[in-house]
Amino acid sequence: MVLRTGRQSKGSRHCGINPMLEPGRHRHRAPWCALLISLGLIMGIGSPARAQELLVSAAISLKEAVEEVGAQFQQARPGVIVRFNFGASGALQKQIEAGAPVDLFLSAGERQVDELEKQGLLRSGSRRVFARNVLTLIVPGDSRLDLRAPADLLRPLVQRVAIGNPKTVPAGQYAEESLRSLGLWDALSPKLIFAENVRQVLDYVARGEVDAGFVYTTDAAVRAGQVKEAGRPPQESYTPVTYPGAIVASSRQPTLAQAFVGLLLSPAGQQVFTRRGFQRPLEGVR
Repeated sequence: MVLRTGRQSKGSRHCGINPMLEPGRHRHRAPWCALLISLGLIMGIGSPARAQELLVSAAISLKEAVEEVGAQFQQARPGVIVRFNFGASGALQKQIEAGAPVDLFLSAGERQVDELEKQGLLRSGSRRVFARNVLTLIVPGDSRLDLRAPADLLRPLVQRVAIGNPKTVPAGQYAEESLRSLGLWDALSPKLIFAENVRQVLDYVARGEVDAGFVYTTDAAVRAGQVKEAGRPPQESYTPVTYPGAIVASSRQPTLAQAFVGLLLSPAGQQVFTRRGFQRPLEGVR
């Protein structure tokens, strides 16, 4: 669990990722690490107590946009502090299931919210879709590979392709769904590198550690120059990418959480998302 509070506790600082870039494999953090950071969150390690704090667990692809919205939220409410916990939506889901004291969950996929709702861990009626996105295939900025479509990844010159771990990363789920739909999954499986979240895929590609990777178009924009889009999978080949948010049933700040969702959906909030490349939610979709 990584808290964006200006500084990190010792536990979170020493729980970084040191992946082995081997096709079809990925590493997990040690169980004690997740426990240590969770305890740090509950006990407030590394930060003073606040009168009103809102903890938002958000998909890492939302990072820049929701941090900007969070700054607006705090400016309008003196004394309120918004803390962000970024990661893969599936990992954040597991933290909520384990009892992490989260107020608001912003997911990059519907499945994670569906599962939490079935368990009664989200406040009834609080779910709202606030943004949409599109999947894209990226390559390093200096790549000379002529890749224009997912089928081009089958070429012998392409040796490693990064995607988010489909078990926990929505971007990886969408990528797997698209590749299966296009009949490419089995042939590409030996080349796949599974990452812990979509931004780790972005890092791998930006550093040239892989030949290509699947991220959202908004992620590619964050590293413009370091990565470039090679081509976008057909949108009909995967489930539409939507971002639902919902208040956690055990939230200590449900009123603040509801207000934050309201800001996400407001003209001011939507302007932030649009400027950063996200698409607006469809009318009538909740």
